[in-house]
Amino acid sequence: MPDPTEARDDPPGEGPPRGRQKKAPRRTAERILEVTLELFNRFGEPNVSTTLISAEMNISPGNLYYHYPAKDQLINGLFDRYERALAEILDSADGVENVEDAWLFMHVLFELIWKYRFLYRDLNDLLSKNRRLETHFQDVLKNKSRAMAALLDGLSRAGAARLTGEAAAPMATAMVVVLTYWLSYEYVRDPRHALEPDNAAAALGRGAYHALALLLPHLEEASREHLKALAASYVAA
Repeated sequence: MPDPTEARDDPPGEGPPRGRQKKAPRRTAERILEVTLELFNRFGEPNVSTTLISAEMNISPGNLYYHYPAKDQLINGLFDRYERALAEILDSADGVENVEDAWLFMHVLFELIWKYRFLYRDLNDLLSKNRRLETHFQDVLKNKSRAMAALLDGLSRAGAARLTGEAAAPMATAMVVVLTYWLSYEYVRDPRHALEPDNAAAALGRGAYHALALLLPHLEEASREHLKALAASYVAA
């Protein structure tokens, strides 16, 4: 049976709406995922129906169903994209040797989380309804933990931080908690505005700083001051 998440052409008799030209390089299934991600991020996954998605794209519900017969397949297709991008970013944790590297790493990580923020905004609800997502997100947590451990190890080996093995494990876990629930915290602080695009830069900056601020007592003096300066200049900008 063909994978419904694979890109396919429009079904017979389901061309682009009259008056609109079909975009040749982008297949319908890919465009559906892009529009779905935008709607999920804007309104939250529970508030977006397949009917709304098809109306937003100006295609028939049958066309949408042809590519994604169930809403869970849309969610899983987006999560697969997120998981692949996340793996590439987490692999770069091995190269972190100073607080500037760590600052950049955290920002890139938070930018990806922001891009797929519906996953984090509605995380508990999504996990309770989607068994595949539940099991895969456990792997995401393990991979984040390994990456945080690698980041801490790199800082310690380079002399930027003083962390014993006993302190590093709970520190890595605390950083993963901040990464995973920061956007939920932002949302609770300001439900009407927190997850709007205009607030992205501030939310990402706060998240990156607070994840790394856990390290402040363990950083050597020059690295500690450099982290504070990075945070201050980011806020000023």
